[in-house]
Amino acid sequence: MKTALLVIDVQQGLCEGEHAAFASQEVIGRINQVAEKARAAGALVVLVQHESSTGELMHGTRGWQLAHGLHTAPSDLRIRKTTPDSFHRTVLTDTLTQHAVTDLVICGMHTEFCVDTTTRRALALGYPVVLVEDAHTTEGSALLSAAQIIQHHNHTLTNIESFGPRVRAIPAEGVVFGAEPSRGH
Repeated sequence: MKTALLVIDVQQGLCEGEHAAFASQEVIGRINQVAEKARAAGALVVLVQHESSTGELMHGTRGWQLAHGLHTAPSDLRIRKTTPDSFHRTVLTDTLTQHAVTDLVICGMHTEFCVDTTTRRALALGYPVVLVEDAHTTEGSALLSAAQIIQHHNHTLTNIESFGPRVRAIPAEGVVFGAEPSRGH
């Protein structure tokens, strides 16, 4: 079994200004903690960056850059995407196949969009997922606070059974890479 860490859309444009994601700096700290464990165990770390044709996340702009405080390593792979699904029209599936990845650990931004969509797609493709329950965040909406959205997705995604593979929500400090990171309890 080989695990990869997907760090989704931890970009400057989502971490600053009036639309900054909830507790983004704390979340980045926990992502760094998980990524450090992944690298120490020799797991693949994939940094996914969203881009749009206009606006703050336009490729190459300041907002598109990885967020301040996010620790990266030369061994990390980077993938660009244009939809909430990190697999759709990207090289992610091929990359995971080339590296013989069987399990995923997912964290990042925004919970109800890219984290949710990528997690569901991973299940559909047969990957068991560890969702780092305290290392994904969002801005919130007019209907729900960011904390409510995060809590809702931690609950909802772990209750999906129909794909076969399952999601387990685990706090950053409990994520383990190596022997069996995403099987059992």
